[in-house]
Parts: sequence; structure tokens; C-alpha cells
Amino acid sequence: MDHLKKRPDPYQPLPGMAPTAPCDPELSVAFDVARPSAPTGPVVFSSPHSGDVYPASFLAAAQLDPLTLRRSEDAYVQELFAAAPELGAILMSARFPRAYLDVNREPYELDPRMFDGPLPDFINSRSLRVAGGLGTIARVVGEAKEIYRRRLSVEEGLARIESLYKPWHGALRGIMEQACRRHGAAVLVDCHSMPSNAARTDRIKADFVLGDRHGTSCDPALMEALESRLRGLGYAVARNKPYAGGFITEHYGDPAAGWHALQIEINRGLYLDEATLARAPGFEALRHDLREVMGTLIDVAGRIVAGAGAASRNLAAE
Repeated sequence: MDHLKKRPDPYQPLPGMAPTAPCDPELSVAFDVARPSAPTGPVVFSSPHSGDVYPASFLAAAQLDPLTLRRSEDAYVQELFAAAPELGAILMSARFPRAYLDVNREPYELDPRMFDGPLPDFINSRSLRVAGGLGTIARVVGEAKEIYRRRLSVEEGLARIESLYKPWHGALRGIMEQACRRHGAAVLVDCHSMPSNAARTDRIKADFVLGDRHGTSCDPALMEALESRLRGLGYAVARNKPYAGGFITEHYGDPAAGWHALQIEINRGLYLDEATLARAPGFEALRHDLREVMGTLIDVAGRIVAGAGAASRNLAAE
């Protein structure tokens, strides 16, 4: 896929550096891929920020308590979308927490202030996300609370990227390529949750914020169907503000090449006690509604794939 070459390569080991074993034994399995029992359709759901396995070495290096570290976690999002395989779609979910490593960033968005030695020249240390402390390896969680009690070694930081980030993206790319070969197109739905106080846009409290990189990362029919279905279920919906989609949506979204990507942000107040991170009474109702929403997306994706196949056949006949 030529369009993937436009971004820093998240798949190959660094020159002269072999793929590494997991840097923490608790993460020997870095992510889960739940597949349908029958052949899969073109839709892939991913939950990159719901991981809740916090390595002991990470907790020891942190100056924050475990509950505070979890403030950046999209808690239980993988459970909210757990019906995906029953509906014919793949669900991929991280086990490692976002505070430990964030795959929704470029491979090497790193803050030099976090490390005890010079970083390689190819590091992107000037992005807005790094400036905010939220690079590939986060410096802060919650309300800008510093995570670490000490600087990390450069080797430790690069090992997380080699052993977790690259396998995640390698697996996701493989799934997308297989779907595209089988169906002529692939649709990635990147699933997240947002703090309730971040969900206020233009004086409206949004239950969902949908992101398609301002109309560039997927077929408009996907966004229109998703927004319509959510509104039909009684939810308030916003588009692209304040979340238009991160690295994953941008990186995998290329409709002209048959790769469609969109992001869903769910207001945590719908299903979570944000103080304790316990499931709220609305959890099961939301999970039921999301099953219907997933079904709608899968149906629309099927029509897009059918249209792409017809267009290809027409071109071949000319």
C-alpha cells in the first residue's frame, strides 16, 4: 500500500536493531484480536487505549497512584464493543495502558526532557502532542500530572516502541490488508472514550464525537449513517470537534486506496463513574445501543464494498 509510505514506518525495526522481546513480562501478550467464527467482513474495530495491564516496573517508576495513572485510560471500551465478532467484524484491543505507551501517536513522538541521554535524530520532539506531555510515551496524565519520579533511559523508551508499538501496528496493518484483498476495501473504526468535561462543544454537551479528519479519512456515507443512527437512539453527536481523529485515523484513512478510517469518542459520563472508574448503571444500555450502531456501520460498509467492487468490474470491462 503506497499510501502508508507517507508516514514514519511503524512496522520495521530500527536499523541495526532486532525486534525485542516484551520489555515487561506482564505484557508478553500485548493485545487481543477477537475474530468472528465465520469469514469476516471489511470492518475492523480497534480499542488502542483501553489496556489495563500496568507492569510492576512501571508502577514502581511512577510517582502517581494507580487510580491517577488510569485517568488517561479508555476504561472498558473494549467491552462496549465486544459484540463486534458476533456481527462479523474483528475487534482488536490493547492490553498495555495508554500511560505506558500510546499507539495513537507517530512511532517516535518523544519528549527529550523525559530521557537521561540524547535521543536519535529522527525523533519528533516538536509536535504539539509532545509539548502537551502526551507523546508516544506520555509524560503526564490527568490534569498535567507528571508520571515519573525519574528520567527514563533511551533504551527503555525505544524498547517499548519496538516490543509493543510496532507489533500492534504490524498486526493492524495486516488485518486491514487482508480485508482489502478479500473485499476490495477495509473500514477501521477507532474506538475511544473522553472525559465528560471535554465533551462540551459550542455549548452543547456531546454524548459522542465522531472524527474523520474533517472529511478526509473515510467515505462520507459512513459518518452520515453513524451520526444518524446515534441521533435516532437519542444521543447528542458532534463531528470533529474537539476530536477529529488521531494518528491511527489519519494514518489508515485513505479512501481513494480503499482504506477508510473514522474515530468514535464516547462521553465517559454515559457509562462510567469517573471518580472511581467503576461501571455506571448506564453501562449495559450503552453496550446494547452500540451493538445496533455497529450493525449499521457494518451494513453501510458492505454497501461501500459492493460499490467499489462494481466500479472495479466496470473499469476492467472498459
